Amino acid sequence: MPTPELDIGLVIAGHGRHYIVETPEGREIKCSTRGKKSQCVVGDRVRWQPTDTLGNEGVIEALEPRTNLLYRQDEWKTKSFAANLDRLLILVAAEPVFSESQLARALVAAEQARIQVHILLNKIDLVESAQLARERLAPYVKMGYDVIEVAIKAQPDETRARLTDLLATGSTLVLGPSGTGKSTLVNLLGLDAAAPVREISVALNSGRHTTTHTRWYWLDDAHQGALIDSPGFQEFGLRHVPVEDLAAWMPDLSPYLGQCRFANCSHDHEPGCAVLAALERGDIAPSRHRIYLEVRDELGRTHY
Repeated sequence: MPTPELDIGLVIAGHGRHYIVETPEGREIKCSTRGKKSQCVVGDRVRWQPTDTLGNEGVIEALEPRTNLLYRQDEWKTKSFAANLDRLLILVAAEPVFSESQLARALVAAEQARIQVHILLNKIDLVESAQLARERLAPYVKMGYDVIEVAIKAQPDETRARLTDLLATGSTLVLGPSGTGKSTLVNLLGLDAAAPVREISVALNSGRHTTTHTRWYWLDDAHQGALIDSPGFQEFGLRHVPVEDLAAWMPDLSPYLGQCRFANCSHDHEPGCAVLAALERGDIAPSRHRIYLEVRDELGRTHY
């Protein structure tokens, strides 16, 4: 149990074992953790104590319980994005063509973490490409995901108006591959996208570029809403998802679970499979079933 007399703070940036912790009064404290490894991520509430007389530096002593944690895991490593999220905003763009596999994997991770998801389709001013993107997103709309169409650079005022209410309260993690417009969105919302370069490089003695870091931004003076910008990614591993649970975290497959002839049905080739029957009827999109088989095969491989 955390020691009651320790100060509480919010992790707003970090690299390695070094973090920037914001106090309830708005002070930013450079903190480190004890030991060689740290479990802290942006969005965590932590207990810390000062290590200098001015109280500008400190050490994190305890991690407060989380409501959720979004992360990805491949065969070799685990990468945490952020904790205690109210929602996830996944950016995809009309151009370059987005990877549906990456989108589906991020959605599985969010479903497992029980985080509300919105999909932001950017660059709808590219009319032909946007129409193709809409068609590829149609299965996700059918599943109930909220797809918000914007043109961040071409239609900034309209984009800001579309997102104002959504982002007004709670913490929102923006997630997406490089090139989808995350930096443009951060700038559009009036946030100082250059600030993390200075703060993290100086405060945490790190010379790396901003995009290697996750950063928390308050969107208003009252600290009601926050945006968390994250690095772009090219792969989204799901090794932390048990293979037998995969279909349960896919909203278009999960309604048919328990209806198959065989209790251990893989939803691949078995007779009497309710998922394959739904696929045949057109209730499940072929691309979605193909992604399910791709991830299932990956998760079923032996780990060494």
